[in-house]
Amino acid sequence: MSHPSDAADSPEVQADLQIVRRGVDELLVESEFARKLARSRATGVPLRIKLGLDPTAPDIHLGHTVVLNKMRQLQDLGHTVIFLIGDFTTTIGDPSGRNSTRPPLSREQIESNARTYYAQASMVLDPERTEIRYNSEWCDPLGARGLIQLASRYTVARMMERDDFTRRFKGGVPISVHEFLYPLLQGYDSVALKSDLELGGTDQKFNLLVGRELQKEYGQEPQCILTMPLLEGTDGVEKMSKSKGNYIGISEPAESMFGKLMSISDTLMWRYFTLLSFLSEAEIARLRAETENGRNPRDAKVMLASEIVARFHGQAAAQAALAAFEARFRDGAIPEDMPEVTLGGAPLGILKLLREAGLAASASEAQRNVEQGGVRVDGARIEDKSLQLTEGCYVVQVGKRKFARVTLRG
Repeated sequence: MSHPSDAADSPEVQADLQIVRRGVDELLVESEFARKLARSRATGVPLRIKLGLDPTAPDIHLGHTVVLNKMRQLQDLGHTVIFLIGDFTTTIGDPSGRNSTRPPLSREQIESNARTYYAQASMVLDPERTEIRYNSEWCDPLGARGLIQLASRYTVARMMERDDFTRRFKGGVPISVHEFLYPLLQGYDSVALKSDLELGGTDQKFNLLVGRELQKEYGQEPQCILTMPLLEGTDGVEKMSKSKGNYIGISEPAESMFGKLMSISDTLMWRYFTLLSFLSEAEIARLRAETENGRNPRDAKVMLASEIVARFHGQAAAQAALAAFEARFRDGAIPEDMPEVTLGGAPLGILKLLREAGLAASASEAQRNVEQGGVRVDGARIEDKSLQLTEGCYVVQVGKRKFARVTLRG
């Protein structure tokens, strides 16, 4: 079906595109998506916007919400959001960005994780306007015959264009045949759902493009794809990940969330504003200009932390978290001259960490500090003296005066 070019260039469509483009890494193909938006406005039929998440862990962190926020924006523009839980594909294991095969999860693990996924995603999405689907609906019935027919629609040469497969092949690292099935099945999800636009992180670009090609093979209009940047964790280096210990979970306590957000660097703060804040781009630019002209960056960081904590815990909890933070740091900020300590051997017990970071003179002193409630990690009071900290970057406080920024390595 052809559409007049002026409809895609209309002020309404361009306004929609401006919202969609914010914080985006790539929108492919933008001209096609503009035509889809114009058609939707002309017909009143909402676009079908797909996001697939594999429930590999039970909790969602702020890194996940980068793409969820974009879904919410599209939802607010009137389009249908499909929150797809990859309960079938998780049994295969997505090799994206990995140098080795990821072990698949058991059915029990997948079901346990999936139970919490949608509830947490609904803290960002409007549940009344969200279609929740599981890809086992169409993947289970495929059977061996259907899977072979699906595999016949994509070549090995095209599959080997994927960077991680190429690196592993050249490096002599084994690639199992089942790993080729993952992008095929993710692409088939788009066929089953008749997706108009699929979202994902930059590491998912290849898989999203497979969906576009498979839709052509099945006689459908190909989906556009939108990739969002991967959010760096609190260390400002690695992407946010629970396994790296640099994450901020959306269901963790308000005080802990607030403290972690206040611990990020002033530079990283602006990236968090762009990808996580609901302030307009103009408001963020104005705030940044003010900090460059003498306003304390801490003021902006408090605004960011307060906004995000309020989103997931409510305004009262955000105000209480701010009050608790200020009570801990009466001087107005975490000390600028905080010692930087790098330790190996992660996961590392909290008592050993306190000794090796120079925050406690002995094991007994470290234990006494924990038992008396005098130890905080990223603003959260530590009560478990057997706590093990994984790889990541942490602001560790003992009492009112002792601080260290501790980087843990494996």
